[in-house]
Amino acid sequence: MEWIERLNKAIGYIEEHLTEEIDYDRLGRIACCSSYHFQRMFTYMAGIPLSEYIRRRKMSLAAVDLQGSSMKIIDVAGKYGYSSPTAFNRAFQSVHGIAPSAVKNGGVSIKSFPPILFKITVKGVEEMNYRIETKDAFRIVGVSVPLDKDIEKNFTVIPQKWQEISANGTLQRLAGMMDTPPMGVLGVSTCNDEEPWRYYIAVSTSQPCNDLEEYLVPAAVWAVFPGEGTNESIQELERRIVTEWLPTSGYEYGNAPDVEVYLNPDPGNAKYEVWIPVVKK
Repeated sequence: MEWIERLNKAIGYIEEHLTEEIDYDRLGRIACCSSYHFQRMFTYMAGIPLSEYIRRRKMSLAAVDLQGSSMKIIDVAGKYGYSSPTAFNRAFQSVHGIAPSAVKNGGVSIKSFPPILFKITVKGVEEMNYRIETKDAFRIVGVSVPLDKDIEKNFTVIPQKWQEISANGTLQRLAGMMDTPPMGVLGVSTCNDEEPWRYYIAVSTSQPCNDLEEYLVPAAVWAVFPGEGTNESIQELERRIVTEWLPTSGYEYGNAPDVEVYLNPDPGNAKYEVWIPVVKK
């Protein structure tokens, strides 16, 4: 399928540039989506973060270089983009469990991680409920945090922000401000490549922002998936959207934020919707 072909072309780009800094924005362009969406798709499809995959591939090749040539460790480190021998040593040990010098001496076991090849297996075991909605732009007001280009780092930052605003009363204040659809506390990820990446905890409202931040969510077409449960169930729903629904849906990612709509305040058994911006292929 075209979508899978794009992912595999992106893997080809990674393989061709393992001795250089990998351009995440270029990966997104190859896959026809933002670099944020590419990283998320990759993680769900491959089962490991993109940054870890690249590290494993580099260290696999670095081990071969150390075994099969007279290259010095510092030269191998530089070949794969590590200006610091300490950083290279740390990365190498994280993958192989031994120091580069041990490989140089020979007689030790090392690991090899071959390039990934994506294929689609359509299971269809469990149904997925969704609807397609076209929505006008809407204004949100709330607080935000910057998103790191390495999206794995955001899995710590975002929960901390939710805890912070719940403890200081901001979340309760926001809940009292919502007066326009969508009616719920929103988690909005602005993650296209034309604006700074940020995650907003906000509500849709006509009230003044005062000391809060505001953002205009653009008009877009959304695939809306309902769900309920814990934070883990939201992540599982997002994984299924990317790995099961999107490849066979006739849609691809659109250029608009991802939106989580929390319809009730119970964190242990939340009712929510996941909005994915889409365009017809």
